Amino acid sequence: MKDIVFCSNNCFVLYSAAVQAKHSENKESVPSLPQSPMKERPPKAFHQYSNNISTLDVHCLPQLQEKISPPSSPPIMFPPAFEAAKVEAKPDELKVTVKLKPRLKAIHSSLDDCRPPSKKWKGMKWKKWSIQIVIPKGSFKPPCEEEIDEFLKKLGTTLKPDPVPKDYRKCCFCHEEGDGLTDGPARLLNLDLDLWVHLNCALWSTEVYETQAGALINVELALRRGLQMKCMFCHKMGATSGCHRLRCTNIYHFTCAIKAQCMFFKDKTMLCPMHKPKGTHEQELSYFAVFRRVYVQRDEVRQIASIVQRGERDHTFRVGSLIFHAVGQLLPQQMQAFHSSKALFPVGYEASRLYWSMRYANRRCRYLCSIEEKDGLPLFVIKVVEQGHEDLVLTDTTPK
Repeated sequence: MKDIVFCSNNCFVLYSAAVQAKHSENKESVPSLPQSPMKERPPKAFHQYSNNISTLDVHCLPQLQEKISPPSSPPIMFPPAFEAAKVEAKPDELKVTVKLKPRLKAIHSSLDDCRPPSKKWKGMKWKKWSIQIVIPKGSFKPPCEEEIDEFLKKLGTTLKPDPVPKDYRKCCFCHEEGDGLTDGPARLLNLDLDLWVHLNCALWSTEVYETQAGALINVELALRRGLQMKCMFCHKMGATSGCHRLRCTNIYHFTCAIKAQCMFFKDKTMLCPMHKPKGTHEQELSYFAVFRRVYVQRDEVRQIASIVQRGERDHTFRVGSLIFHAVGQLLPQQMQAFHSSKALFPVGYEASRLYWSMRYANRRCRYLCSIEEKDGLPLFVIKVVEQGHEDLVLTDTTPK
């Protein structure tokens, strides 16, 4: 009988005819496998295999049902921090136990315990710094402005302009030099030639009143009376602000009245410390700044005449924005040609004015105006004095 060669799973098996006959006989005697999923293990095959091939009959292998996978376990819910979390599943499911170790907490002082937790932003930590200011025991005197200026000057950290020349103008009422504080004596006003008065010193004088246009009337009258009155606070002459209580003779300088804590009212009256009411008052005035236009009513014609009569003096006389240096003079033979229906043109007249530059925007320069004589007629000369440039001279036969 011929041998038959079968190939199964890349393995060669030799079957003989006798073996095949025996196998067919035994095949009928093998009971059929049950249909239950758990099948009994079939008996060993009677075939002879070589090359370590399984002894199971290929045709009688049981068909195993696919085992259904168990349902997925529910998601694990972690408990809050610093506690041990235990997740218990059903009896047939997987049991998972998760334990979280508590983080060690650093010991801080009482100051650190009240601080909020630091914020995190994209991997960066923001920290809040606490500043502790230590005040030394004893009396501490803060540095004045002069000491601070000297210290900054030594360090070279600031650019300071040139010092302004000292103002030697003196108030004829309170005898203090220069402009006063805005909330005090205020600025100086021109009363006469080389005669100045603080705005509030004149305004709060008993005789002085203010017109609707801002003119102060009777300032000269108050000045003549003040030359004979003595201040109750500093005991110097020039006091013009008196107490408005009937039969009270207390009189002060305006600056001395503030120092003596006199009470000022909105109706331009004042009460001395002896007669002022206790506590605050509705009409009390506590702020003395004057930003409106205020000037002293004066006779400018008489002032110009006094300049001509006094001759050359080292004084400054200003009308508006013009500063006069010399008035000039006219000879009898010049009267015919050196005047018009509205003005005189004296030879030697000289005045200066600070005005906007012709070369640069937002910059000022000095214009020196004078009158000269040429061919028996007046010649008007304007000299432009500007830093960094040569003086420019403009001339014409008319003032326009």
